[in-house]
Amino acid sequence: MASEPQSVEEVSGGLRSVGYLPDGPTALVSFLATKLGKPVLVEGPAGVGKTELAKALAKFLGRELVRLQCYEGLDEAKALYEWNYRKQLLRIQAESGNAGWDAVQDDIFGEQFLLERPLLTAIAASEPVVLLIDEIDKTDQEFEAMLLELLSDFQITIPELGRIEARTHPVVLLTSNNSRELTEALKRRCLYLWLDYPELEHELAIVRIHSPDLPETIARKLVEVVQMVRELDLKKPPSIAESIDWARALLLLGADDIDQAVFRATMSVIVKHRTDLDTVAERVGVRLEPARAT
Repeated sequence: MASEPQSVEEVSGGLRSVGYLPDGPTALVSFLATKLGKPVLVEGPAGVGKTELAKALAKFLGRELVRLQCYEGLDEAKALYEWNYRKQLLRIQAESGNAGWDAVQDDIFGEQFLLERPLLTAIAASEPVVLLIDEIDKTDQEFEAMLLELLSDFQITIPELGRIEARTHPVVLLTSNNSRELTEALKRRCLYLWLDYPELEHELAIVRIHSPDLPETIARKLVEVVQMVRELDLKKPPSIAESIDWARALLLLGADDIDQAVFRATMSVIVKHRTDLDTVAERVGVRLEPARAT
């Protein structure tokens, strides 16, 4: 396991070494999370690298990544723990008829009958982990309330077993696409990081690190076009991951420029809605140089 970072610069360099290019605030908050032991709430538009930050931190710190993917209707049985009812039933059936209910009850509510879900897995881990609670804004306020004990004290209370405290101290990241306002109680327990779409030079550096063989002129034009597309009123602006996918596609196709023909042929890599395709073709496609005659 990697040693704990001792400076913001070490965190910045470490994240870069695993392919994630952080800006100053990202490196600072990541460093504070490791030193202060506080969870981090990372908000921003979809596709700006929130989930990738957690993955990169896990790689840099040499920790296992434990991920809880949130969705509407998520409850504690899927997030925390549940009892292995089949195993409990078999244990009851195997118990001798002379055993009283109290003895059987104490037996079947032991840790061997517990099914760990991501939150309990992170708390019970023998080695420090990075816990990612992804897209917390897709859950409801009741689920947020259930998280407060874990986020405050890194412990979980199971009625049948009592309090389970973290064996090690996980680095916790919660991500949100800002689709709804999160509760103040949750925000108070977290450091805060807002990630937005990067500036041109920053995004160019990200594209270059993932597609180093793409010529510099094409890479720069690609990022310029992507940023023009993001300025439009679209259902889904292109993410950083889609910029990287487009760079790889152009490299595979052997494109030596991004003109009208190349753009129209490949823009579905970065634009994923039918109405957006028309808008982008009309507003951005016509601004590119026409294809050269051969």
